[in-house]
Amino acid sequence: MFASGLLAAVVVLVDLFATGFALPAAASAEEVPRILFLTQSKGFTHGSVRRKEGTRAPAELAMLQLAKDTGAFTVYCSLNAEADITRENLQKYDIVAFYTTGKLPIAEEDANYLLNDWLHQKGHGFIGFHSATDTYKDFEPYWDMIGGTFDGHPWGAGSKITVEVHDPDHPTMKPFGQSFEFQDEIYQYRNWQPEKVHVLMSINMAQTQTKRPYHVPIAWCKQIGQGRMFYNNLGHREETWQDQRFLDSIVAAVRWVTGEIDGDATPNPEVSKAYDEASRQAAKLAGITRNSLEQDKKRQAAQRRARQQAEAKAAKEAAAN
Repeated sequence: MFASGLLAAVVVLVDLFATGFALPAAASAEEVPRILFLTQSKGFTHGSVRRKEGTRAPAELAMLQLAKDTGAFTVYCSLNAEADITRENLQKYDIVAFYTTGKLPIAEEDANYLLNDWLHQKGHGFIGFHSATDTYKDFEPYWDMIGGTFDGHPWGAGSKITVEVHDPDHPTMKPFGQSFEFQDEIYQYRNWQPEKVHVLMSINMAQTQTKRPYHVPIAWCKQIGQGRMFYNNLGHREETWQDQRFLDSIVAAVRWVTGEIDGDATPNPEVSKAYDEASRQAAKLAGITRNSLEQDKKRQAAQRRARQQAEAKAAKEAAAN
């Protein structure tokens, strides 16, 4: 259900007029998907979505430039979930894209409409970048839609990882090839639902320095009614938004979630099962097990409590003196 090219051009013109960016040349000439790109952060604000001195954030600039260069879509950038994620406003768009954190101020009836009605319609899609899985972590309808929730990032922004692509023929994965090395912050997940998603790429634990004894997916997709969802954990670093492979994957994701091009979305839980075992073996060789990680977690928690108690005692003594 693509919005008309004329209406799409008008909205992007309104958005870009305020920021000094040119209108995508192809937007007025043909029908293209319209994206509502929400970057509101109610938790941690990533540098890639932080606006500075009245300018757009790096991720917003990248999306606007990509729309201009390719003519494949138009995009409206928003920091206001309350105003823009409503039943009425969603009629303007074909895709909702989140690079968000925390509990967004969306009315319950509008959130339910987005997840249970709008997203199920033919031609509609959801694209999640990086911390979209660190959003609405306690709202089951949301994490059931996206497939998992943030549970820490053992691989920080400076970490180098080796990524294995499971479906190199999927249009969103073709830019990456069979495997590649990358530097970015990588999440691990709870509420992970391998039986409901088509895993596209994961950490190759044997070839990555920091190891964990379980499967760590990076990108996946799924069919939702007649709509589609695509999520990619990459995007923490500003440099990622300049990586041509990542940008090409976004264009493919836009075309895929709207149904313009085909790509498998069949759940493949066997991938998660196999990578659970492979990761366990790789971590074991490095002396890392689930039990050792749990012991480390308890030790760190005890150290944190001791430090807090010492700080509280010192503050109390200072106040008494």
